[in-house]
Amino acid sequence: MSKENKKSPEKELKEKLFYNKKNVYQLIEDDEVKSINTFSEDYKQFLNASKTEREAVKFALKAAEAKGFKEYKPGMGLRSGDRIFVNNRGKALILAVIGTESIENGVRINAAHIDSPRLDLKQCPVYEDNEIALFKTHYYGGIKKYQWTAIPLALHGVVVLIDGTQVEVNIGENETDPVFVISDLLPHLASEQMKKTGGNIISGEDLNIIIGSRPFKSDNESELVKLNILSILYDKYGITEEDFLSAELEAVPAFKAQDIGFDRSMIGSYGHDDRVCAYPALRAILDTTGTPKKTAVTVLTDKEETGSDGNTGLNSSYLKYFIEDLAFEFGARGTTVLSNSECLSADVNAAFDPTFPSVMEKKNSSYINYGVVLTKYTGARGKSGTSDASAEYTGRIRTLMNKNNVIWQTGELGKVDAGGGGTVAAYIANLNVDVIDLGVPVLSMHAPYEVVAKADVYMAYRAFRVFIED
Repeated sequence: MSKENKKSPEKELKEKLFYNKKNVYQLIEDDEVKSINTFSEDYKQFLNASKTEREAVKFALKAAEAKGFKEYKPGMGLRSGDRIFVNNRGKALILAVIGTESIENGVRINAAHIDSPRLDLKQCPVYEDNEIALFKTHYYGGIKKYQWTAIPLALHGVVVLIDGTQVEVNIGENETDPVFVISDLLPHLASEQMKKTGGNIISGEDLNIIIGSRPFKSDNESELVKLNILSILYDKYGITEEDFLSAELEAVPAFKAQDIGFDRSMIGSYGHDDRVCAYPALRAILDTTGTPKKTAVTVLTDKEETGSDGNTGLNSSYLKYFIEDLAFEFGARGTTVLSNSECLSADVNAAFDPTFPSVMEKKNSSYINYGVVLTKYTGARGKSGTSDASAEYTGRIRTLMNKNNVIWQTGELGKVDAGGGGTVAAYIANLNVDVIDLGVPVLSMHAPYEVVAKADVYMAYRAFRVFIED
């Protein structure tokens, strides 16, 4: 070795003792770059087809059935290699592959949520004001309300008619569809508006969606624009105004997922949080070959953005009931299975943003293109609302990632007193399951258009797959 290439003792010791994050592209070969790009194209298709939790379940079910998954009915009898699913009300989904080991040894769970911040229509949403028809909305999840004005919106969801018929609605995604919009004040007249704090620039009650302006043909009645809109909806869907009382209609950005940057290294889209983890977790179980040693379970859940409450959220008991049913199939106790189980809570983290560095602590931040993020704890300030993974379980997952050459990093959600957030990890940990958060770093999280790095998405897929196949 030449003198120029010889490492100093100090450098060798640093390499041995220091923890240094490394960029994915500095560690992989060209073939893996191709794999990253191919996987990202598939992910973009999922994003465009799955802008609501119902659509994500529909997409996942179709893909699962194509891979041989069958609907599970308690008592049907199961054996190693069986692929089953449970559809929870069309808004949450459990997939499982039965392993070769005794189920008493526990199962491996990847759990992601498929709901995202959005605008829900109120129960009585349609009104007319000064010959403009609008929808009243109630925002869902944590948003910056001003970001939802002056952007094209699409309308997705279901309406249950008085006779019980369920009508699916999807308007604004096709090029020939109309879109909808929330107006904003022009800057020439916004001097008073701009004196307000960011949270008050637009109030929740001002998030009203413009849906039409042409009056019905008659001029002998009031609210003729509203009448014209309801007439259009009745002709197309059979919907009357009362039917909105039994509807779940969501306004989401009409943007398509697209590559970001001259190098196409990133993806911009609505709904990365948390579909950027849900899709890799789904693909991991769909792509699993052979029969895993331990039963593999993937959960795509609803309601995380509002606290995981409700019967399709993980603060309910549907996952526990499923594990108990599986245990009963093999003569085991559900509590024993859960107590021996492990979980990756598949959720995003905040990527370091060089434009807004003051809220981040660089040494403990996650960075785009540095791999999937292992997050020991979430919560806010004094770790409120987190499960805080044990040193033993953190060490096990860290070793697993290293053994399988999955590029990973650690990170937390901003400075200690800057804020914070939660995931589904705490609700699974409450079942006495070992759990840690693992997911993709996101720029502009909870905005109508978020950004992720393709390399990190692919490393998430590899992480979820090696976890259930180990």
